Amino acid sequence: MPRSLRLILISIAAAIGCSLVVALVVVALARPPILVTTSAAVPVSSNTETGVISSGDATVSKRPDIAFVFVGVESQQSTASSAQSDLAGKANKLIARAKALGIADKDISTSGYYVGPIYSSAMSITGYRASESLQLKWHNVNTVGKTLDGLVQEGGATQVGVRFGLADPKAAQAEARMLAVADARSRAQAMAGAAGIKLGQPIRVSAVSFSANPMTGYEARAADSVSTQVPVGELNVTVTVEVAYAIA
Repeated sequence: MPRSLRLILISIAAAIGCSLVVALVVVALARPPILVTTSAAVPVSSNTETGVISSGDATVSKRPDIAFVFVGVESQQSTASSAQSDLAGKANKLIARAKALGIADKDISTSGYYVGPIYSSAMSITGYRASESLQLKWHNVNTVGKTLDGLVQEGGATQVGVRFGLADPKAAQAEARMLAVADARSRAQAMAGAAGIKLGQPIRVSAVSFSANPMTGYEARAADSVSTQVPVGELNVTVTVEVAYAIA
């Protein structure tokens, strides 16, 4: 092959090679980038709560050891000052009787006091009403009926009610709370067994305590030979807990 023809062919081949390289670079730049990740790079939400969550409840019954007695007197007069003055005499008589029954000064407190007008159907003032309410703590629940009789028949009380309670409810609450937590763990173990997992340590505990004490009514009446009977019964202290356990 003549030398001149060989040089021409080599130049053409070089030009074609350069063109292919440029084309490959352009195609590479035009393609979108590819990102390769591993599972370790995927973030896990910190709000996801894992574990076994169960609730438990327990009720402890205790005999009340204190009675909260609510008594009141009232007066209706033509003027506010006369109603207030008459009320003061009635309240003093009631308080004196409470003290005579053995109620200490620290166990007598005012729960309400009111002086205001009485209106007719035509919205005109026809007189004034004054009232005072007291809360008394009675520590012998076995004799609360006799105490109510004395406050009404000799103290002049016209509004009477009583509620029973515990002088120190914390001990009963602690006992019920311990039983409620044990109940929650028993339920959690049953759920974990059904799911085929092993229960771990508790990681969160919340508790709510509730105890309902209905008010006992009392009807004021004239003195008679029959004493009022107020059964004491038992007081229920209920605790409900929610416990979250880790998975071992």
